Amino acid sequence: MVAKAAICSSLVTSRNLYSDSTLLSSSSPLKSSSSSSSSINGGISISISISSGSSRSSFAVSQSVKRPTFFLIGSDCFSISCSLFHGAGHRRRIGEKFACKMAELDVKSGVADVASGNMIFQPVLEEGVFRFDCSVDDRKAAFPSLSFVSSRVRDTPIMSHKYPSYIPIFEKAMGQQIVKLELPSGTSFYGTGEVSGQLERTGKRVFTWNSDAWGYGPGTTSLYQSHPWVLAILPNGEAFGVLADTTRRCEIDLRKESTIKFTSASSYPTITFGPFASAVDVLVSLSHAIGTVFMPPKWSLGYHQCRWSYASDKRVIEIARTFREKGIPCDVIWMDIDYMDGFRCFTFDKECFPDPKSLVQDLHLNGFKAIWMLDPGIKREEGYFVYDSGSERDVWIRTADGRPFVGKVWPGPCVFPDFTQSKTRSWWASLVKDFISNGVDGIWNDMNEPAVFKVVTKTMPETNIHFGDPEFGGCQNHSHYHNVYGMLMARSTYEGMKLAAESKRPFVLTRAGFIGSQRYAATWTGDNLSTWEHLHMSISMALQLSLSGQPLSGPDIGGFAGNATPKLFARWMGIGAMFPFCRGHSETGTIDHEPWSFGEECEEVCRLALRRRYRLIPHIYTLFYMAHMNGTPVAIPTFFIDPKDSSLRTTENSFLLGPLLIYASTKPDEGMDKSQEMLPKGIWLNFDFDDSHPDLPALYLRGGSIIPVGLPYQHVDEANPTDDLTLIVALDKHGKAEGILFEDDGDGYEFTKGGYLLTYYTAELQSSIVIVKVSKTEGSWKRPKRRLNVKLLLGGAAMINSWGTDGEELQITMPPEHEVSELISMSEKQYRMRMETAKQIPKIEEVSTKKGIELSTSPIELKSSDWSLKVVPWIGGRIISMVHLPTGIQWLHSRVEVNGYEEYSGTEYRSSGCSEEYDVIRRDLDQTGEDESLLLEGDIGGGLIMERHICIPRDNSRVVQIGSSIVARNVGAGSGGFSRLVCLRVHPVFALLHPTESFVSFVSIDGSKHDIWPESGEQSYEGNNRPNGEWMLVDKCLGVSLVNRFNVQEVHKCLVHWGTGTVNLELWSEQRPVSKESPLAIAHEYEVRAIE
Repeated sequence: MVAKAAICSSLVTSRNLYSDSTLLSSSSPLKSSSSSSSSINGGISISISISSGSSRSSFAVSQSVKRPTFFLIGSDCFSISCSLFHGAGHRRRIGEKFACKMAELDVKSGVADVASGNMIFQPVLEEGVFRFDCSVDDRKAAFPSLSFVSSRVRDTPIMSHKYPSYIPIFEKAMGQQIVKLELPSGTSFYGTGEVSGQLERTGKRVFTWNSDAWGYGPGTTSLYQSHPWVLAILPNGEAFGVLADTTRRCEIDLRKESTIKFTSASSYPTITFGPFASAVDVLVSLSHAIGTVFMPPKWSLGYHQCRWSYASDKRVIEIARTFREKGIPCDVIWMDIDYMDGFRCFTFDKECFPDPKSLVQDLHLNGFKAIWMLDPGIKREEGYFVYDSGSERDVWIRTADGRPFVGKVWPGPCVFPDFTQSKTRSWWASLVKDFISNGVDGIWNDMNEPAVFKVVTKTMPETNIHFGDPEFGGCQNHSHYHNVYGMLMARSTYEGMKLAAESKRPFVLTRAGFIGSQRYAATWTGDNLSTWEHLHMSISMALQLSLSGQPLSGPDIGGFAGNATPKLFARWMGIGAMFPFCRGHSETGTIDHEPWSFGEECEEVCRLALRRRYRLIPHIYTLFYMAHMNGTPVAIPTFFIDPKDSSLRTTENSFLLGPLLIYASTKPDEGMDKSQEMLPKGIWLNFDFDDSHPDLPALYLRGGSIIPVGLPYQHVDEANPTDDLTLIVALDKHGKAEGILFEDDGDGYEFTKGGYLLTYYTAELQSSIVIVKVSKTEGSWKRPKRRLNVKLLLGGAAMINSWGTDGEELQITMPPEHEVSELISMSEKQYRMRMETAKQIPKIEEVSTKKGIELSTSPIELKSSDWSLKVVPWIGGRIISMVHLPTGIQWLHSRVEVNGYEEYSGTEYRSSGCSEEYDVIRRDLDQTGEDESLLLEGDIGGGLIMERHICIPRDNSRVVQIGSSIVARNVGAGSGGFSRLVCLRVHPVFALLHPTESFVSFVSIDGSKHDIWPESGEQSYEGNNRPNGEWMLVDKCLGVSLVNRFNVQEVHKCLVHWGTGTVNLELWSEQRPVSKESPLAIAHEYEVRAIE
């Protein structure tokens, strides 16, 4: 069998390349067993791969001779690649010139050589949707769509009498296609998928490149998923959507007012949706292209409890039992990676999880489901059944020289399934099917960006090869399939679960994804931090995913990394209980983060929050049915109510579940008892379940709406169709309201065959009587015999309770106006009393320094027009955030307790100075020339103090200045007044947003020029090799550099260390003892500069 050596690489050319007579004759189609020969000197071995729309072909050299013979297998080829190697023992690539020639041929033969202009268009999909391409040739050269449910739909024009309202322009240069679309002034942008930071994306720039982004911040430009999609809200309130239909790395630039700019590798189509009357109309139209969310099993809408990791089955049972004993609702317990035998997927640790079936049976008896993790990295180990079966079926991603790619992840050296091939997806699905027999209720796909350890890019090389199915684009390198890898893995897992149990709905959670992933999996917002900033961001992040076609998402409640405080955890649970996907999760090494882990007061808030969620599950489940059937979103921003109101477009502390408005506070010192709600125009009636608390969100129902609610069950399966049903009713100004309730088995697919009940309820005020009735039903289910409780809202949390029988007309007599006023007054008084008497969560977030200056666990912020810095004095005085505001770039890679900007007092890594508690000596000084300033000092023992002065000069706000020193304060006389041997080591950890496009550059003292790239590893520079007072971290993709200037006389050594997605630019002083008269000091500064 011919080996798949040296395939595709970066040499893939255009589809119609085979028609060029300089390579292959178009008059004689390639056939199996045809051969070719080439005269090459020096005993060079050659391998060539050709891909087509229907098959894949390969050349291979039969022997290393001067005239090697090639054998061609396959037919109808459209792309060709070649790699040349010197001999059997020297796999050095020498085909670069040939690659360049083929790249030139690609441009000439495949795509029209047009530099710029208006894009051409075709109407596709449905009325109001247009496909734009740079030219007819570009339209033909575009790869199949992996975002559309059917690529054929994108590629087939329809009859339409409409003309596009907005026509993009394009530019093409250096293999890149730039698409620009100018919209009316005052347009606001949203969407762009899984992104951190603010809700409104106007002024922001992101890059679609799925990345393992642990501890991301508001300025991180690439997270775990890619959605090259922008939702625009026009000044008149209409909405417009734009999709760059490319799987490759794509820049979405929204920095220019009212302008959308996409930049990615040529050629790709741009799809526009609308303008339509509302944003919901645009999202529904988008769902017709990319598909709707899978119908989740009802239990998956309950609360999920997770941790990395519950160490044994005994601990899992203990967690489950505690939920039931404390009366805290929960439906699911999750098993992280440690349940496996040595991190081998599809296995169980024989000591800690010896009998998973029995464990799951015990969980089921107590109303819990079990979800287990599966990663893509498969341990390379002969005798391990997954590795052996995958190798037999040849399913692994390969390197450019044809070998299975091996990268380190949790199990050690791993190979990775090539999910772009149908045979691989079938193989994985069969493994999943067998895995389900252990009692697995759901599967969690993690690390599927795919993440790879100990490499700068944090993923596999872009030159790796995928043998994709023809309908995906055929044989391509990893840069083409990287962003869809996670989605295709989730699809394979979903299909395996369906094979295992046709009568059950799969539940898959995926970390990585692409636009369209919602067809197969839910998602969460990755490895967030236990901070108030991340709590606030979690609302916007869930909404952005909803506005990008993924309605089933939510954050790790309480934060994944770091230790939550009781107040933070309670507030997060209150808000998180209202998210579409509701899961608590925390990292190994942190304190316990279960709802009862933070004291009785926090536990009670969590109990109230989750009981509230379970009451609302009938409403949430109905919203998901509508999302699945019609493509409507589940959670939406508040501005959807009145898109013409520009003041609502940046509202980030409230959102809606249908007509239900959730209004929350994300400020540590401001609960709902102190918050002043700013509501949209119209009628909004507040209510609760006698559960109001300062740390729970306020609930409002929009006038004209009815929502169904149930009982506060401990788990979803506890519900019975004959249980009491409650309708909460808010009349509009016309005295009318309407709402719907969807009911079925909660699992399976009988609902697709009519096995459900969809009830339309109406309420109408006629004279002084409110009549509540069923106006219409759908489905074959008979209405259960049950009582109906109607809560008619009056305002001020007051309501009228009335009981009847579901399905029968219920009449409610409205009391006179003065009685209504009295009810409202009494209700408001009761609300205030509940707020005042609620058990307050203790404020343990404040600590006192030795000098008596009170510090909060919220970082100290220094801010100017150009910079926003966050400093944590209580752990090493470190800078944990360094955001350049004009560009929005977060330069530091940090968590509270490690990394970021830190300093040491010795040459050893993490020597004293990086973890001690620092005192704040001065803050916000009014000294001449300073704008923002902070002076810290920390005792590092032996009579030594580390001082750090951070300031942003008023006369030059573009720079951040840091002056640091090691000072002798109380060095004993016996030592002659000199300290131990010390070295001031400045150790910043900078994030590489684009690792393959980043390098360090400087001119040394001796005049030599240095460009240091990640592959160079760690490098140090001393003497005349040191930078001559300046060096910079350059990001070519962003077009900017972070310049670090310093005093050469104070810096003895400069060190560059490349990590996984990070780089250290270290400054070292000389190493010597210090005295009061001879401290060690380094003064330096940072500035962001555009690349010239």
